[in-house]
Amino acid sequence: MTPRPNPPGKKPKSSKAKAKAKAADKAADKAADKATAEPAAEDVRTGKTDPASAPVPVPPTEPAQDTTPAAPVAAEPVALTAPEPAAPVTPDPVAEPVPEVRSVAVLDRADRERLLGGAHHDPHSVLGAHPVPGGVVFRALRPYALSVSVVTEGLRAELDDEGDGFFSAVLPLREVPEYRLSVEYEGAVQEIDDAYRFLPTLGDLDLHLFGEGRHEQLWTVLGAEPMEHQGVPGTRFSVWAPNARGVRVAGTFNFWDATAFPMRSLGSSGVWELFAPGVAEGELYKFEITKPDGTKTLRADPMARRTELPPATSSVIHSSRHEWQDQEWMARRAERPAHEAPFSVYELHLASWRPGLTYRQLAEQLPVYISDLGFTHVELMPVAEHPFGGSWGYQVTGFYAPTARLGTPDDFKYLVDALHRAGIGVIMDWVPAHFPRDEWALAEFDGRPLYEHEDPLRAAHPDWGTLEFDYGRREVRNFLVANAVYWCEEFHIDGLRVDAVASMLYLDYSREAGQWTPNVHGGRENLDAVAFLQEMNATVYRREPGVVTIAEESTAWDGVTRATHHIGPGGFGGLGFGLKWNMGWMHDSLDYVSHEPVHRRYHHHEMTFSMVYAYSENYVLPISHDEVVHGKRSLVSKMPGDWWQQRATHRAYLGFMWAHPGKQLIFMGQEFAQGAEWSEAHGPDWWLLDPSYGAEADHRGVRDLVRDLNTVYRQVPALWELDTDPAGFGWVAGDAAEDNVLAFLRHAADGAPLLAVCNFAPVVRHEYRLGVPDDVSAWHEVLNTDAGRYGGGDVANVDPVKPDDLAWHGRPASIRLTLPPLSTVWLRPA
Repeated sequence: MTPRPNPPGKKPKSSKAKAKAKAADKAADKAADKATAEPAAEDVRTGKTDPASAPVPVPPTEPAQDTTPAAPVAAEPVALTAPEPAAPVTPDPVAEPVPEVRSVAVLDRADRERLLGGAHHDPHSVLGAHPVPGGVVFRALRPYALSVSVVTEGLRAELDDEGDGFFSAVLPLREVPEYRLSVEYEGAVQEIDDAYRFLPTLGDLDLHLFGEGRHEQLWTVLGAEPMEHQGVPGTRFSVWAPNARGVRVAGTFNFWDATAFPMRSLGSSGVWELFAPGVAEGELYKFEITKPDGTKTLRADPMARRTELPPATSSVIHSSRHEWQDQEWMARRAERPAHEAPFSVYELHLASWRPGLTYRQLAEQLPVYISDLGFTHVELMPVAEHPFGGSWGYQVTGFYAPTARLGTPDDFKYLVDALHRAGIGVIMDWVPAHFPRDEWALAEFDGRPLYEHEDPLRAAHPDWGTLEFDYGRREVRNFLVANAVYWCEEFHIDGLRVDAVASMLYLDYSREAGQWTPNVHGGRENLDAVAFLQEMNATVYRREPGVVTIAEESTAWDGVTRATHHIGPGGFGGLGFGLKWNMGWMHDSLDYVSHEPVHRRYHHHEMTFSMVYAYSENYVLPISHDEVVHGKRSLVSKMPGDWWQQRATHRAYLGFMWAHPGKQLIFMGQEFAQGAEWSEAHGPDWWLLDPSYGAEADHRGVRDLVRDLNTVYRQVPALWELDTDPAGFGWVAGDAAEDNVLAFLRHAADGAPLLAVCNFAPVVRHEYRLGVPDDVSAWHEVLNTDAGRYGGGDVANVDPVKPDDLAWHGRPASIRLTLPPLSTVWLRPA
């Protein structure tokens, strides 16, 4: 990596005043040396020797003083006579003679001011090396340097100090050579490649695709990318800031003084770019943006792939070295669509599941725990970088960076890899609905609304104090679509659970009349957001087979999981999601079980209404983080009655949930009936499973039930194969409100049935008759939530149950069962 000069403002001896004084002293010493030299020096600028050359008078050394930018001598380039000969150098002995230099281009006053002010759009046109009449002009901007010399094959020439960190000279060369700069600081000399001799690292196709909003691997174009360019190692910086007057890079490699690192604007694309030779992985950086009003702002990289540990906010140059070992998983994950496969999800908050564990430590424990319980997937939150670690992570400031709280991006890949090798899919929460107003992040990124909508009413999210993305802007849409692809492609994520979809779809979401503007058709639908979601889903499914997208959408929007090219009754194509959270089922069923059993008869419809719309979408049944915090109480604490009744109802509810059409999701802690709400400080109450705790068996029993639910679920296709097909479900007893009983059949694609019976009354029901098909000779229990090993009363149907020829519930045969209190029983053909 490039050696660093003394940091400006850190050591008094490195101040500009003393640097200038020392440079003057050095010039005087050189002049004195020339006066006593016997042979005449060869002038590197003319290539000729003057035998009569006289010693150069030595100017008096000026005392050190504070130097503010001096006014230039001319506003336009002017012709000057050749400057005095530079210090003696040895030219390349094989170089051809070049014409005598008779003039030199002086740095334009406007260029000088714009470079020093961080408002130059094309620093490469001024800095670096450029042909001029009579040779090549070299110009460098190196604040705090005592001297700068050009070093090329057979030639070393010191540049003139023009003040304010500018050094330049015209050298008698026929063409621009490959060269380096030797920069002397107080106490250090470094030889470096000049950033301003390199061609752009981005091609026209990349910029065109980005301008069209179609660059599906945008992270390979924008951000900080360690690379080798024109044979030189370094880092390419690029950022989209179309409203900026200028952009510079500041970081640990230049002691956060961006003066010497101005970026160039790449035409109308709005992209600024700079290849910084010698800058390597691990350095911190930000972009210093000069806003349209001339003020400056220091911003984290929107495309940063790694960040500092919060609350620090810098971006980190990163290059992945992880070698994936999940080839078997990746090869088979697309074998069966998610809605036709077993799909049970364990949702967890990464930082608090086992507080203090890193990604790599989680990789040793989490796959073992999930495998033991039999879940097919984990849903991780929060993943993308965010300011407050105790949150769910829904105010994202680093959309392309896994949170640094638990390790590096490669550490996170290691965790995903370990889960895959254990046969567990990985879903992450993804938040394209909004972003926070932090002044170092996306809000008014380049001084004007950029990622957010330019209309303040459209930009401000009324509920969360955040800003909504401008989905109508191609570059913003590209930023988000590529981000979805990025997580699936770079981190092998198997699913994206998209947060707050409803807030994206409606212009009047949480807004009163007069606070929103209708769309072009006079409606309330956000047409830009609809188009974005359709594009995101279509792109992810095309590029990443086997990945599923899941919408948290809380309204009755038509076609959330319908294909984008299928037009619905409302005139819209489907949004293209694979699955949708069934928020209606969640609210209705939780409301039902929260009532005392004696009152449940009046709420029976809340348990049956979900089947009215069950096949309108491909559903997930979520008991998520949102339902067990902020005073809503944990799942078991929602249940009425004493501790025994609470646990029994909790178990019965889980049995109902796993049998109901749709996929299942529960939040950590609910698998062992944790009584307290989630706490970011200590996570789940694992001590409840400590054998030394008196009620440990009660909690362990619930966890054993969850394990068995998942085991039977995965083994019985009737519970998942036709989740989205009405042929997979049939009511047996949907109207037994007085009994608090529900009974229904589930069917596999080959017709194999499973009978689920729920008794939400706290009494045993003997000889309870239920109608069944007449082609099953006997039924046997495969799961009973009242089993003693789960903490129940062990009321069961021990022997196979044979049907009678008596028709019942509209079916040709019937069976008589013993229904345990507050329980769910599953039966299959014996």
